[in-house]
Amino acid sequence: MSCVDNDHQTNSNHMSNYNRRQFLGVLGASAVASTGLSQPASAQETPVVKMGNNYFDPIGLHVEPGTTVRFEIAAGAHSATAYEERIPSDASAFDSGTISSGGFEYTFEEPGTYDYYCIPHKSVGMVGRIIVGSPGGPAEESPIPNGDVPDSDAIVEQGAIAYGSNTGGSGTSDGGMMGPGMGSGPGMMNDRNGGWFGGIPFVGGALGLLGLVGGFLYWALGRSGATPGNEDSAMETLQRRYAQGEIDEAEFQRRRERLSQNQEN
Repeated sequence: MSCVDNDHQTNSNHMSNYNRRQFLGVLGASAVASTGLSQPASAQETPVVKMGNNYFDPIGLHVEPGTTVRFEIAAGAHSATAYEERIPSDASAFDSGTISSGGFEYTFEEPGTYDYYCIPHKSVGMVGRIIVGSPGGPAEESPIPNGDVPDSDAIVEQGAIAYGSNTGGSGTSDGGMMGPGMGSGPGMMNDRNGGWFGGIPFVGGALGLLGLVGGFLYWALGRSGATPGNEDSAMETLQRRYAQGEIDEAEFQRRRERLSQNQEN
């Protein structure tokens, strides 16, 4: 064989080895990328519960033990506070305190059912439920004392239940919870049309119009019967400000007592 043939064969071997190494490198990189993409989303994301005007959204959330949940202010001033008697016996109670911006995070380690509430708005039913792993514990033994929460099995089945969805509360499947907390976010339900009127836009629109007309008539009648400085009007204003989170429960009680004393005098 000539020198030219030998050189050609040597170059061919070098190119074959290079191409083989290049191919294996690309294959390895693809395998690493595929591993990252196949990682469960729940291990990469922190579920978020929005705290708005008198609601937690989602109101029902299912997570695995060791998951950190973030409670985030959407509007007003609220807290995420565990019922000490409605969490697993080995768990520690969490309490964000009342906050008006930012958020609060808590890592759920012990399996079971966790019921919680908002300190300023517990009396108007601002409550929520988180299932860690599987339902269990004192919260499953009696209805939640304030407001309404979805059934635990429904929470586990769906992963997250948005506030205002038609999934029932306190152990039922058709409680029809209604409210404004329909925002989107991690763990939110996208099925907003599963209720009785969700698939009938005409009926839903008609009911909405009737509600609007009724609200206007209520307001107009209230205006016609009220005079400036009327104590009933002041009480209504106070209740509305409290429900919207503008004042806390202690201030609400103080002002209500003062208005009551004025009416007696």
